[in-house]
Amino acid sequence: MSKVSTEMVPRKITTKMRELAEQFPVISLTGARQTGKTTLLREVFSDYTYVSLENPKLRALAQTDPDTFFSQYGNHVIFDEAQRVPQLFSYLQGIVDERQQEPGQFILSGSQNFLLMNSISQSLAGRVALLYLMPFSRAELKDAGRDPGPMDEWMWRGGYPRLYDSKIKPADYFPNYINTYLERDVRAELGVRKLAAFENFLVQCAVRDGELLNYSALAKACEIDRKTVEDWLSVLESSFIVYRIYPYYKNYGKRLVKTPKLYFYDTGLAAYLLGIDSPESLALSKYRGPLFENTVINAVAKEYYVRGRKPTLYFWRDANQKEIDLIIEKGGEVQYLVEVKASATYDLHAFARGDELGETIGLPTDRRIVVYGGDQPLNTRFGRLLTLDDAAQLVV
Repeated sequence: MSKVSTEMVPRKITTKMRELAEQFPVISLTGARQTGKTTLLREVFSDYTYVSLENPKLRALAQTDPDTFFSQYGNHVIFDEAQRVPQLFSYLQGIVDERQQEPGQFILSGSQNFLLMNSISQSLAGRVALLYLMPFSRAELKDAGRDPGPMDEWMWRGGYPRLYDSKIKPADYFPNYINTYLERDVRAELGVRKLAAFENFLVQCAVRDGELLNYSALAKACEIDRKTVEDWLSVLESSFIVYRIYPYYKNYGKRLVKTPKLYFYDTGLAAYLLGIDSPESLALSKYRGPLFENTVINAVAKEYYVRGRKPTLYFWRDANQKEIDLIIEKGGEVQYLVEVKASATYDLHAFARGDELGETIGLPTDRRIVVYGGDQPLNTRFGRLLTLDDAAQLVV
């Protein structure tokens, strides 16, 4: 297995963060818990005053006497876990506007995107640049001289920074991560009370990783109703645990599947929830294919996020179950058709569906892609064969 190191891994999002701080008065950085938001902000904006609203005394002062609270801080302040004090945002709006929206005044961070975005949309719309910090990508680790390990190990371990900054094992890390998430995000901040049922729901989502999302079947498996499924999926999405990719509809036929597919932001967490306890177990698991598909899509999505953009990713599937795993769009036009194959052996037939759909929409062969589990890219007359480490280059 790959070795761990105490050296900090540079985050690719840093460049965009510095750029936006010169253009917007407020920067918001959010993402899942334990992705390194606080560490990153304190390093990049080391001359800023750091204020953690996890501190009960500071939080109480901000809630009950915001005038006194703000009188203690001038310009260039980082407010961590800002969503815990919604009153903060209207005051920030007034300060920002008084200073004629001078760039780089405040940095907001938090792990609960729903609450943070709700407050931002009410008070700071147009004044704030939004950034999202994901778990490590393979590219970040490799650029830092850190070995993310072979493909199966990378999928099994995932990208949460503590797994690389200390010697903690996934089997020890993830149970504590889930418990913290359940208590602090799900119960305390979002008000979900049935934590045991919610944890089972999380496991059932992992079972469905990479699949079309059958809401009724998920509700039945968890013994909850359809509305609760929708509510709890929103909770998982707002805290950057899972996301949905929706089908692409334009001009590809009239009988298309309309159901989204479900993915995890981190395959290490998904593997843990599935009971996969080692890379060797993953290699033999029936979930290896879906987890590899999830890994490839994550590689593309993370590259979007570090550039300060939201991913424009879709899939395509018709009523005859013909499917393209990933469609990458820009400006309303398809840029790439991507098939994902976990096998390390190149199979010419992997291009078949991309070739068929590519011909229908007039997409050049160099934009018909197969990402496979091997380590040698190859250009063919049917399209391009890419490795997992090449997938991020597909961002347009």
